[in-house]
Amino acid sequence: MKPTDLYILNQPDKFKDILLHIISVIENNLPNSTLEYKWNVPYFYYKKKPFCYLNASHKHGFVDVGFAKGFQLKNNLEYLIADNGRNTVKSLRYKSLEEIDSDILISVVKEAKLLY
Repeated sequence: MKPTDLYILNQPDKFKDILLHIISVIENNLPNSTLEYKWNVPYFYYKKKPFCYLNASHKHGFVDVGFAKGFQLKNNLEYLIADNGRNTVKSLRYKSLEEIDSDILISVVKEAKLLY
C-alpha cells in the first residue's frame, strides 16, 4: 500500500471523510495531477511541481489544504488563510465534511492551476 493511502486510512473517520472528499474534488478538477507523499503528508503535484498538500491537524481539529502558490491567488481571499509565518502558502481549512464549500474549493483549484 502506498504511503498516501496509509496516511488517509490511518486517520480518524472525521479526517478521513474530509480528506477523501477533497481528494475527489481536486482529482476531478486538476487532470494529470499526481498525489504523492512528501514531507509526511499527501501532496498534489501538477506539471511535476508542488501544487497543494493535505494535512490533518489533530491538534487543531482541521484539515489544511495548503496551496504552494497561495500568495499569488487573487480570488477567494476571505477564505484563504496565511499564518504561522508562511510566505508562499495559503490554505483552506475544514473542521467537518459539511463545512466544505465545493464551489469555493473548485474555484481556488482552478485559479491556482492557471499559475502553472
